[in-house]
Amino acid sequence: MGHAGSHTCDVIFDNVKVPASALIGGEEGKGFYTSMKVLDRGRLHIAAVSVGVAERLLDDALRYAMERQQFGKPIAEHQLIQAMLADSKAECYAAKCMVLDAARKRDEGENISTEASCCKMFATEMVGRVADRAVQIHGGSGYIVDYGVERFYRDVRLFRLYEGTTQIQQMVIAKNMVRDAS
Repeated sequence: MGHAGSHTCDVIFDNVKVPASALIGGEEGKGFYTSMKVLDRGRLHIAAVSVGVAERLLDDALRYAMERQQFGKPIAEHQLIQAMLADSKAECYAAKCMVLDAARKRDEGENISTEASCCKMFATEMVGRVADRAVQIHGGSGYIVDYGVERFYRDVRLFRLYEGTTQIQQMVIAKNMVRDAS
């Protein structure tokens, strides 16, 4: 559906022996914990990518809205277009603030499991909404290949699946909240 430039395939290990020196986490029983730490970084990364793509989509939609004329004026002057632009800007800003805050905490050595899941969940859902609005602002032109908006629209859908679906992020966040409150 999207990400045509990314070569994706299954990797299957069958009857593979792994020496003890190659265990994730260095010792038996530590692999899951180590994998979860890597997931936090991956989730933060996907959130940051989502912010960047959303900002690009918003820039393209704004430029188009300022150039495209309807009823004798740029469509950027129509209130419903302005509402879509404003909603997209606010959501981009919120996601960017979340990502920067979580990245700072990670750089300071804090455990960011909850924050990483919050960022990933919010930013990937946000970029989906921004992509939808960008297609809407472009109208029929947003549906065709000429403007590239349709490609982003398809590509960003995968962000909600990478590094755990939105529903997995909800479970991680809630589980951490309960744990921290106990």
